[in-house]
Amino acid sequence: MTIQELREKRTKAWDTARDFLDSKRQADGTLSEEDSKTYDSMEQTIVNLGREIQRMERQAEIDAELQKPTKTPITETPGKHAVSEKTGRASAEYSTAFWNSIRNRNYADVHNDLQIGEDSEGGYLVPNEFEKKLIAALEEENVFRPLATKINTSSGDRKIPIITSKGEAVWMEEEEAYTLSDDAFGQISLSAYKVGTAIKISEELLNDSVFDLASYITSEFARRIGAKEEEAFLIGDGTGKPTGIFAETGGAEDGGTTSTANITFDDMLELFYSLKSPYRKKAVWLLNEQTLKALRKLKDANGNYIWQPSISQGIPDTILNRPYVTSVYAPTPDAGNKAIAFGDFSYYWIADRQGRSMKRLNELFAMNGQVGFLASQRVDGRLIQQRAEESARCTSSLKSVGVPEAVKTLTMKA
Repeated sequence: MTIQELREKRTKAWDTARDFLDSKRQADGTLSEEDSKTYDSMEQTIVNLGREIQRMERQAEIDAELQKPTKTPITETPGKHAVSEKTGRASAEYSTAFWNSIRNRNYADVHNDLQIGEDSEGGYLVPNEFEKKLIAALEEENVFRPLATKINTSSGDRKIPIITSKGEAVWMEEEEAYTLSDDAFGQISLSAYKVGTAIKISEELLNDSVFDLASYITSEFARRIGAKEEEAFLIGDGTGKPTGIFAETGGAEDGGTTSTANITFDDMLELFYSLKSPYRKKAVWLLNEQTLKALRKLKDANGNYIWQPSISQGIPDTILNRPYVTSVYAPTPDAGNKAIAFGDFSYYWIADRQGRSMKRLNELFAMNGQVGFLASQRVDGRLIQQRAEESARCTSSLKSVGVPEAVKTLTMKA
């Protein structure tokens, strides 16, 4: 079955579920227990079809990537331009030495080659090409990374200047003196918090030349670190970890509170328009799947469901005509929680400290015939777009500068 056929099948399934909802609603707008179970089953079919579509789209992307030419034709005179030799962690010598040390092969001979990549904790920084693969894998495992802006830092904190209030023009009489109206600037600091994981591999597997050690470490590193990153980017409190979108301090500004214990269409409309129009152009919904399930039952003032499935490739499913992303780490729609975030998440900046590190542990798991590996990276992230709450409070300190305005959240009634 093709992707388009799956999309058409999902659209028909949604039409059936929608008609069922309309015909089975009781006077109070709810479903009976039996009808609710039937609808849940129908909705699960829609969700499963959506996941299969995503898998097939990703498979098509991988196939297209693998079918690209592995070599490029020579368009210039051979030997006319000398190719610059890669150095440092980008060199072939460093890459070979790194993987030989990981597999514990000829370690004494390659130690000198690895000196350029030693870190302060006894490990080695991974080769450049391998680091690119790790970052690409993190993008796959972490649904939030593709939405944010990524920057690289070499060491320490990164100070980012931001505008906290903007100057404005004024009407004036002929020959009247111009009124100075300066922009107010503040500063935001992105740190480098450490996140790491330990991986165990059997000695037999490690010494097997057929075993793709690099791919295994990449996938495991990305799965574990990616999940921890995503959790922090959403609900991190900024203490020893990044500051999340849903954080009480430093997170997104509240765009409204639900009028009842359940989310209504009016609540969604309030959140939608609480975001300034420049940010709505690229805005995305961020929510938990439980919240999405509730939103699938909502209608607008004209009786149309606000959730609409995609009917063609390249066009995502939408809520109020804007795409959405779901995450298990987004808060559930329980009383008092910030259940939905809506905004332009490119104003959330992720600072990656260059140089992921790995270290081999030979003795710790030797009794079990295993070798351990420690993998770690340093990263920080937070919203950077600010507006001044009070002009008198504008200083160089982020907390006194103002509050983020590029993303808004919806809080459930307590």
